[in-house]
Amino acid sequence: MKILAVMYILLTITSNLFSIQRMEIGTVFQDLEGTPNMVVIPAGTFFMGSLENEKGREADESPRHLVSISYSFAVGVYEVTFDEWELFVNESDDFTYIPDDLGWGRGTRPVIDISWHDAKKYVKWLSKKTNFEYRLLSEAEWEYVARAGTTSRYWWGDKSDKTKARSDDGRVTNKKTLPVGSFTPNSFGLYDVHGNVWEWVEDCWSTNYLSVDHDGNLSSEIETCSRRVLRGGSWSTSSKHLRCANRSWKGPNYRGIGMDHGKGFRVARNL
Repeated sequence: MKILAVMYILLTITSNLFSIQRMEIGTVFQDLEGTPNMVVIPAGTFFMGSLENEKGREADESPRHLVSISYSFAVGVYEVTFDEWELFVNESDDFTYIPDDLGWGRGTRPVIDISWHDAKKYVKWLSKKTNFEYRLLSEAEWEYVARAGTTSRYWWGDKSDKTKARSDDGRVTNKKTLPVGSFTPNSFGLYDVHGNVWEWVEDCWSTNYLSVDHDGNLSSEIETCSRRVLRGGSWSTSSKHLRCANRSWKGPNYRGIGMDHGKGFRVARNL
């Protein structure tokens, strides 16, 4: 029996290694039913931050600097949905938090009112469930995949466009999230990197980029930092907050209060 068990483990590892090796850039895959769809992202170099003359620019987006990401990795095609979140909670032994959907609907809408710590629990569970290393994106990785090779304010250009993303630009009625994938994806195959819900990333927030690494790694790995970064804007923010370079932050336990029901996340996976 021990020999059979060892053989099974070796076959599983070999199969997993083979599946990873044949994943070409742009490949979309799902490790297990009910888990996020992922797409393989190429290594690359990009300018992070904004130019001084960019419309809507904030001081914490400077200095604009070159970042080189030397590895390929996988990113969730969509923001994590209510369905995916509820699978996690249903399989958890000690975590029972399921956010209210505010009457907007559940299913494939992005899960809302999620804290940074909540998101970290999800990726820990997902890693254990799939036997692959899932995590949150670093802030540099997030901007890299949001830009998808562009240098404009948004992946589609410099002008806001209500047909490309869900935001509160004064022209949208019945304001709420939409099901993931309601708009066109960027050239990396990612949906809703602008709008719908803010996306937690791993990093601690800093007032500028003066001391950050230029290799896509975390700007800070301090576990006790009091402010974590959010990216992408949401259904309730103006279009200037949807820009690729825009940054926001909240405490790691913040889920949402009052009219703020726009905190969600997207996952990454090491290859």
